[in-house]
Amino acid sequence: MAEKLILVTGAAGFLGSHLCDALLAEGNRVLGVDNLCTGSLANVAHLKNESRFSLEEADITKPFDFGHVDYVFNFASPASPVDYYRLGIETLLVGSAGTLNTLEIAKKYGAGYLHASTSECYGDPEVHPQVETYWGNVNPIGPRSVYDEAKRFSEASVAAYNRYHHVNTHMVRIFNTYGPRLQANDGRVISNFMMQALRGEDLTIYGDGKQTRSFTYVSDLIAGIVLLSKSEEHDPTNIGNPGEFTMIECAQEILAVTGSKSKLTYKPLPQDDPKQRKPDITKAKALLGWEPKVPLREGLAKSLEYFEACVEVGHTAAK
Repeated sequence: MAEKLILVTGAAGFLGSHLCDALLAEGNRVLGVDNLCTGSLANVAHLKNESRFSLEEADITKPFDFGHVDYVFNFASPASPVDYYRLGIETLLVGSAGTLNTLEIAKKYGAGYLHASTSECYGDPEVHPQVETYWGNVNPIGPRSVYDEAKRFSEASVAAYNRYHHVNTHMVRIFNTYGPRLQANDGRVISNFMMQALRGEDLTIYGDGKQTRSFTYVSDLIAGIVLLSKSEEHDPTNIGNPGEFTMIECAQEILAVTGSKSKLTYKPLPQDDPKQRKPDITKAKALLGWEPKVPLREGLAKSLEYFEACVEVGHTAAK
């Protein structure tokens, strides 16, 4: 198979950097693009001497063109509440102008295209588990809307370029994912609990701790995404681990893995925080032959060394 040149936006981010690794492992050349507003050069430092990888520091909300590419993976966006609350307008722009600019690149060069969407498109779901045909229950003007609606606009844009311009598009709805390179200070549950446990601090539970999430180890997610990118499916596809944990159960798993003696402490639930989250992966199983392999306890153990290193350097290494 001929070597392909693949454009990855958000390449210095948590997921983008792992995706670059997987694409390079398949023998491709990868052109990464990132404005580093939430990504980190540390995430791609191990690729410094890889001749098939290059990174351009650029803002995709402004028109750009680095020449012919064979495939576009659009992973650029702040993705944690800490980041998209801080960068609300930027999040809206990258999910609108940024997505349209990357779709124009795919259209111009006849490239394949995969957009990284999110389970947040389901909002605070009234259907459980969440299936791709569910339209969601989203507050369009709440504090989370800068992220939710940016991703929903992106999905509409991707569908339109497939419908009107026949771009070979794909959309993955990503559920909570964790692993090495996850920002240590990003406010998400795994990183929060890990860092608190390793510092010996109380683990912060929001609400009563009975709200649920489903956690996917990063290698499982990336494997599913690569398979989806080669499929003929154009509608959104859930990629996530259907194992469902309450926040209390997640905290207990992390205490077991870290050996921490930390206690649990409770704070009010943030506005519009989803009460439950669990992917229906029937479609991914049938379409891609994919399902996750790494259970939560094992994935946390795989992540432990990374988070221990973050604690040692004052947790800034993950930025």
